Amino acid sequence: MPLHAELCVSLQNAAKARLRSVSVPSTKDNLSIASILLQHGFIHNVTKGTIQGPSPQEFQRSNLASRRLWIDLKYRPDDRPVLESMSLVSKPSRKLVMDDQELLRFSTGRRAKFVKPLEMGEIGIVDCGKMGWWEVRDAIKRRLSGEVVARVS
Repeated sequence: MPLHAELCVSLQNAAKARLRSVSVPSTKDNLSIASILLQHGFIHNVTKGTIQGPSPQEFQRSNLASRRLWIDLKYRPDDRPVLESMSLVSKPSRKLVMDDQELLRFSTGRRAKFVKPLEMGEIGIVDCGKMGWWEVRDAIKRRLSGEVVARVS
């Protein structure tokens, strides 16, 4: 299972269990996806740490295997999670790569490559290879194409 798939499952399960924070392996991909979620208001905070807990100082001193990203989840006043659903669009068995025109259709309510379009309040996360990870609308602005990895609502 790809690491971004593990991140999706971990965050969704933590939100359903009403956990305040969750630890995920510290990778560039996980940090990029967490940054997108933070920027769009789905999570509260991201802190570097180790298996024991969030601590940027210990993160620097620890070995690569014990480094973790601690993601603080966000909840509404009625205790419902802001991140309600995070699901994979592209899977290892079926990679879903879209060019900028297909991404535009996907983000504006029209089907692209037999994928249900994004709905109101939902974001798409795109892996644009060497150009990095982007939210689908930001990728469109930059005329990038890439693998549509996940959708978040």
